[in-house]
Amino acid sequence: MNKRISVGERVFYIANYIFLTLCAFVAIFPFFNVISLSLSSSRAIVSGEVYLLPVEFNFGAYQNLIEDGQLLVAMKNTVIITVVGTLINMVGTIMVAYPLAKRTLIGRKPIMSLIVFTMLFSGGMIPNFILVKTLGLMDTYWALWLPGIVSVYNMIIMKSFFENIPDSLIEAAQIDGANDIYVLVRIVLPLSLPVLATLTLFYAVGWWNNYFNVMIYINSSEKLSLPVKLMQMINNFNDTLLQSGEGAGLQEDMVPEAVKSAAIVITAIPIMCVFPFLQKYFVKGVMIGSVKG
Repeated sequence: MNKRISVGERVFYIANYIFLTLCAFVAIFPFFNVISLSLSSSRAIVSGEVYLLPVEFNFGAYQNLIEDGQLLVAMKNTVIITVVGTLINMVGTIMVAYPLAKRTLIGRKPIMSLIVFTMLFSGGMIPNFILVKTLGLMDTYWALWLPGIVSVYNMIIMKSFFENIPDSLIEAAQIDGANDIYVLVRIVLPLSLPVLATLTLFYAVGWWNNYFNVMIYINSSEKLSLPVKLMQMINNFNDTLLQSGEGAGLQEDMVPEAVKSAAIVITAIPIMCVFPFLQKYFVKGVMIGSVKG
């Protein structure tokens, strides 16, 4: 039997849909505007005609960024940084979260308190820089990977998720002679796909967008990541415009707004393509991991 919807509920649903539609439009409009700017002609951009759709299609902005080949090298570097960094993060987070999820661990609460303390207080940028330089990690990707192996926030989420796994499953495996490594690999991790996928996405997005640490620790141009290389190319592009005069800004493929928009699209699209594959785990992983503290 279908439940009848009252007039008040109908008005509420309509108002709710309208409000959510407006919120979605406000969130999506800037992204579509950036894409349109990157694909529009200089005349349309300068005259302010570009909003949701491109005007007078032009790929000059992408051509300026890609034609010298530096962007492809930076893309490869970013993929290496992201894949290896995410793998190191996930292994480290699992190795910390799994023991702390066991209530039988001796000194569990003091250890957890010390770990949480590091999330609230840190030495700062200068001590970190001195440490990395002293260890001889400058101009290597290990300067990026090693200092941030484990995110305390993500570790707490994973630890809470592990605590929700029934103890009876683990005890049954231990009765059959399984050790902790076997239990972790064959029982706990397969049951933790939602939180694993969620934290993988968190770490991957962080590494993909890593800008400040790369700028500080990486000196070689051929090792720079995509965000840093794009920023350098945009700055070089702006310097070229200044040296060639303001009139150069009106050329078909020499509009600063178009080049900046193309850089944003190039940076955002690859990592956005990963999200649909992890979306079904995303909400579930975060919510289940937040049930217990």
